[in-house]
Amino acid sequence: MHPDDHVCLCFRVSLRKIRTYLNREDPPVPSLISECLGAGTGCQWCVPFLKHLHAQHQRGQTPDLHISPQRYAEARTGYHKSNSRDEGVVRQATETEAEHERPNE
Repeated sequence: MHPDDHVCLCFRVSLRKIRTYLNREDPPVPSLISECLGAGTGCQWCVPFLKHLHAQHQRGQTPDLHISPQRYAEARTGYHKSNSRDEGVVRQATETEAEHERPNE
């Protein structure tokens, strides 16, 4: 994702805003990211992604999601229709940099 792409689509909270919040506030638990413009408090789609971004921040990494904004939004639409997350999408977006660069075996 690019920094200006939205992670929380309900409240239009961008990756850049979440990164800034994490750097400024350094929340001890992921649920406190909700203080960043309500991220994660709408439809709940972004919660596992927010947890991943928080974990990356805690490890001293730059928080990022490895997914296109189009794919992310499409998967959210599927989530709204089925009330179930596509775990493949969650895995893809939250894989580590090493996993992201490793060729498929």
